[in-house]
Amino acid sequence: MLEKWLRPEEVVRGKHGKELLCNQYRCGSLLGSGGFGSVFSGQRLSDGLQVAIKQIPTDRVQQWTKLPGEVSPVPMEIALLQQLAEVGGHGGVVHMLDWFLLEGRGFLLVLERPPLCQDLFDFITERGALPERLALRFFRQVVEALRFLHAHGVVHRDIKDENIVVDTRTLEVKVVDFGSGARLKETAYSEFAGTRVYSPPEWIECQSYKAVPLSVWSLGVLLFDMVCGDIPFEHDQEIIKATPTFTRRVSKECQSLICWCLSYRPEERPTLEEILSHPWMEGGKEEEEEGSLLEDHSSLPNQSL
Repeated sequence: MLEKWLRPEEVVRGKHGKELLCNQYRCGSLLGSGGFGSVFSGQRLSDGLQVAIKQIPTDRVQQWTKLPGEVSPVPMEIALLQQLAEVGGHGGVVHMLDWFLLEGRGFLLVLERPPLCQDLFDFITERGALPERLALRFFRQVVEALRFLHAHGVVHRDIKDENIVVDTRTLEVKVVDFGSGARLKETAYSEFAGTRVYSPPEWIECQSYKAVPLSVWSLGVLLFDMVCGDIPFEHDQEIIKATPTFTRRVSKECQSLICWCLSYRPEERPTLEEILSHPWMEGGKEEEEEGSLLEDHSSLPNQSL
């Protein structure tokens, strides 16, 4: 339980001052944990809103930065999420509602959480490879979310199925977990804290990459994962070879988009805009608009996190 991590005598300082977390939120059970901390269920006391509370111990913070008006540095994740919130946020990106500092121990992030949701890794594990029209619906939303991030100076750097949350009622998805995120820049990055099997050849070989080609490579891995039921590469040599082997029947148009995203040379990969105008992406618009994807909605897993 999260309460065990909180000591009554500690000062818990939120973004609006010294307002105690326990006066605003009720903490629940563990939802999951990873390299950057643990996530718990929660509820906002003022209106009963379901939330997720992410615990980040100080020693797990990868990057620090300063916020306007704050004396002490905060995790880059907080700064990026606050930056996105200040421009109104995006439906495909998780929204940070609040954050708290536990002096000397770490940080707590309060995040929105759909009442019936499941991460895409579990969604695929339960259902197997997704029909292309469903994969397209999810994929378009992720690409649009990344366009929003890049337009507002943020690069996620860890796009993968575990960091995509599906609302199983509406089939809407959100990009979550900005623990590997950074401020967007035109020049190359020389540090990477994302997931290696989603990383591009240039990182494996040269420990250097640029934001857009990295994001597009990860999108290629993600789309392959959705339509084939598993990721295309497990080992460094497979990543460097950059030649996915399709293990299921996948349309030629979908294969061509995946292979374009997984081009060995970064400069040969598409932009996010080029992905959205690809024939495979264009081909699914009419079906989505007609709502045909929701026909078997009742068969979707109804797992409440």
